[in-house]
Amino acid sequence: MRVNPDPYPDLLAAVATTQQRINTDEEEIASGQSVNVPSDNPAAAAVLVQDAGQTSQADQFQRSIGSVQGEMQNADSALDSVTTALQQAITLGVEGANGTVNSADRAALTTQVQGIQSQLLSLANLTYQGNYVFAGTATQTAPYVLDPSSPSGVTYAGNSGVNSVTLGNEFSLQTNLPGSQLFSASGTDMFQSLQNLINGLESGTGIGTAVTELGNSLNSIDTQRVFYGNALNQLNTQQTYLSSETTQLAQQQTTVGGADLTAVISNLTSSQASLQATLEAIGQTAQIDLFDYLK
Repeated sequence: MRVNPDPYPDLLAAVATTQQRINTDEEEIASGQSVNVPSDNPAAAAVLVQDAGQTSQADQFQRSIGSVQGEMQNADSALDSVTTALQQAITLGVEGANGTVNSADRAALTTQVQGIQSQLLSLANLTYQGNYVFAGTATQTAPYVLDPSSPSGVTYAGNSGVNSVTLGNEFSLQTNLPGSQLFSASGTDMFQSLQNLINGLESGTGIGTAVTELGNSLNSIDTQRVFYGNALNQLNTQQTYLSSETTQLAQQQTTVGGADLTAVISNLTSSQASLQATLEAIGQTAQIDLFDYLK
């Protein structure tokens, strides 16, 4: 019988191999993943890296959608307040056009309309997260400023540009309407109509015409406000799609890289038993006199 005179290298190698299996199993149990380093499964690791990138991108799109939704909801709410204020101005104008109203009453109505004018100026200069919502792409510039030399009493300092944002692969969305289009377009200039009503109340003439102009401005804003409702619906749809995509990616990551904990725990138990047996064998070998085999 041939006896290995130096079994320790083989035994130590067996210990190292078994310990490595134990370490791998323990790492899988701790992480819940069967692929913790690329060498565990290169093909699966490549898929997991790709999935992680797509998940990160989807999460970023979701955060962007949240910000855009906030801005659009604020813009839509502001426009709702604008239409309410214009309706109040129209009501005051109709009252002022009544032939029985005297100059003192018209003066009181004028004061109220001027208050509405200030309110509308504030709404048109709405900000969200430090940006002016109705300034076009000039988001750091207040779109409307008081200007006594202007026939409308204000000057538009924004531009006619529109902002857009990418919120998914091949999906981008316009996020605003400029104030020049919403509030001061030719023929439906809200501020000009208001100033005409103020002038009419002060002079007692042209009030009916100003009321008609205000009605046109109100109708124009109501029509354009649909833009925000449609955009918010698109955002909700995209948000649902991205949530579904994220769920599918998470499921794929589990399928590709998730650990079978039942099997891993079984393997760990077996490896631990094997390691114990190997260590006991090393201890016994150290006590054996080689010459016992030669007797």
